[in-house]
Order: sequence, then structure tokens, then C-alpha cells
Amino acid sequence: MLQKLRGNNSKGFTLIELMIVIAIIGILAAIAIPNFIAYRNKAFCSAAESDAHATASGIADYYAIPNHVAPVVYGDLTLTPSATNTVAITGTVNALIITVTDGSGRCPADYQTSQAPQWSGGNVFTLGM
Repeated sequence: MLQKLRGNNSKGFTLIELMIVIAIIGILAAIAIPNFIAYRNKAFCSAAESDAHATASGIADYYAIPNHVAPVVYGDLTLTPSATNTVAITGTVNALIITVTDGSGRCPADYQTSQAPQWSGGNVFTLGM
């Protein structure tokens, strides 16, 4: 059958073969691209959570020094948040609250609701100590 389509020229591919390959690539791209975008958006949530946990570790290091007894502010720690995130520390020495806001706004709502005890709405991740 292919010999009839190709005629005497047996080099190269027929138009039908090329169209089938392009269709297969299109189907694979239609499946992979949405998954990649969802994966990338969840990475922004993970970055906010990571910033909160890094801040908690920094606070533990800060209070490990005996003369640090006053409430800590973020500027006292030698940390930088990732990407466009902002970090705030509120509360007293005995009950600190670390709030990280995802500045990108790409953290998906379904991810936030699955993390309900910590995501307080919007793009804000809160970690109590």
C-alpha cells in the first residue's frame, strides 16, 4: 500500500505519515502542558511553606543565644524569602506566628483548602510556634 502512495520515490515520508506524527505530538502536548502548569503552581505554595519553616529554624537559632530574650523581628534573622514572598513575624515570645504571603498569587485554591489548618485564605501561609 505504501509503495503505491510513494510511487517510484522511496525516500522520505508521505504527508499522511507526517500528519499522524504531528497529531500524536499534539495529543501528548495536550496532556502534558496542563500537568506541568499545575505542578509549577504548586511549587509556589511549597516555596511559601519552605520560607515559613526556614523562618522557624532561624527563630530557633536566634533564641539559642542567651541574651536574645526580646521578641524577634524578621530583620534580625539572616534569611531572605524566595521569589516574591513576604514574611512577617507577629505574636509574643511564647507564641510567635509566622505569616508568609505568596507574592506570585499562583498558589491554587484547591491546594490551599487541602492544607486548611495552615493556609488562612488568599495566598497567605501561617505557621504558629
